[in-house]
Amino acid sequence: MLKGIAPCISPDLLKVLAEMGHGDEIVLADAHFPGHTMNERVLRADGLSVTTLLDGILPLFDLDTYADPLVMMEAVSGDQLDPAVEEQYLEVVHRHDPGAKPPARIERFAFYDRARAAFAVVMTGETRKYGNLLLKKGVTTLQEP
Repeated sequence: MLKGIAPCISPDLLKVLAEMGHGDEIVLADAHFPGHTMNERVLRADGLSVTTLLDGILPLFDLDTYADPLVMMEAVSGDQLDPAVEEQYLEVVHRHDPGAKPPARIERFAFYDRARAAFAVVMTGETRKYGNLLLKKGVTTLQEP
């Protein structure tokens, strides 16, 4: 256990977050997502919600300011999104980055392409449909002691 790091952040996830550079992307995938099919670097966070992980991750790095730092999958034709999912994600995001814009929505297969190219995929216990969230890391600002 480390001080200042949320207990939901596993040692493997902490290592991945530290290795990511600005512009790298990480997918916080819902429990339905085919993460192991999409990416070779998959971490498990079974039983944890995306909101819990967001709250643990966002104090550790800044979101990208040059491109959409938050991306979610748009609903497939005939499906409906639950607006509460995005609202709850944004509530957590705004605690750490009050100026963050809502997630961009992209088509399902475009999201899969981004997941394939992502630095890593974290499989969560999130069971809500369309609960996947892609984060793009920005330049992390360090506070001088």
